[in-house]
Amino acid sequence: MRASSVGALIGIVLAAGVSVHSAQNPSGGRPALATEADFRRAMKELSNWGRWGDDDELGAANLITSAKRKQALALAKDGLPISMAHDVAQEKAADAANILERMVVNVSATGATDRYQYTGTYHGVIHSHLDAVDCHIMSEGKGYNGRSMEDIKAAGGCPKGNINALKDGVVTRGVLFDATRLPGKATSQGWLEPGTAIHREDLEALEKIEHVKVSPGDVILLYTGRWKRRAALGPWPNANGFAGYHADVAYFIKERGVSFIGTDGPNDVSPTGFPQTVGLPLHQLALVAMGVSIFDNLDFERAAEQAKRLNRYEFLFMAAPLRIDKGMGSPLNPLAIF
Repeated sequence: MRASSVGALIGIVLAAGVSVHSAQNPSGGRPALATEADFRRAMKELSNWGRWGDDDELGAANLITSAKRKQALALAKDGLPISMAHDVAQEKAADAANILERMVVNVSATGATDRYQYTGTYHGVIHSHLDAVDCHIMSEGKGYNGRSMEDIKAAGGCPKGNINALKDGVVTRGVLFDATRLPGKATSQGWLEPGTAIHREDLEALEKIEHVKVSPGDVILLYTGRWKRRAALGPWPNANGFAGYHADVAYFIKERGVSFIGTDGPNDVSPTGFPQTVGLPLHQLALVAMGVSIFDNLDFERAAEQAKRLNRYEFLFMAAPLRIDKGMGSPLNPLAIF
């Protein structure tokens, strides 16, 4: 993503100021994460730089072992695959400034062809995509494992930790956290209102509610009902915010050895509750400090229904990004296989 695009996304996340939904979060004796000083400390405390070598390109995906994949494959008990991508936006809306333009190139008696082109970028808050572990988000001019702005400029793209590092795909255990099951969080219509923050304590509570336990190499996915709300009420301006993870879930991610995270929105709760000097705090903590790649704007409506029907919130997770050398991310269609 261009620097201007990253800046725009940060602006969207911060536009509405401090969220009343994220103001209260008892730390339970663990480090607080509420101020810029807390954030700077966490960036150092949670860092995985050098953990898998100075030239590492996978980050926390290193925790997905062959044994982990075999265990995950056994979770496809019913052989039921469900897409977790949202339909690609082809029409502009209040939350969709950048769209995919689809053009029919020619139609003949022997067939037809078309062409796809994104206006702007697939990054942002509307398209389902995966952020590469490196380069897309930086903190003080550096990405995961210390990759610098200068490295990116010199390479004409992301030299290491780019999306091609995941060309063999992501195959592991997925855990769906349905935040609408948390007492007092959801509306009667079954979604979280924009600005509602999910803290680390909420994830621990959901483990008990859903009878799951997150383990190393997992993908954790947060359902907020974003797309259900959009279908019922229509698109809303990005500046109005999104429900999502509070930055303090970074401690949960590190403690449990999570490899990837994702939500049905842009992941960071918006507003974040942090000053404007800290943009996209969870993106920085996950990608830059821990090397945890992020799935943005997925669609869990059908997966959440199936999980509720089966009372089973773990499944085989599979995703494969496009093979784009030096790319900083990719649109994709992840699957939950129950």
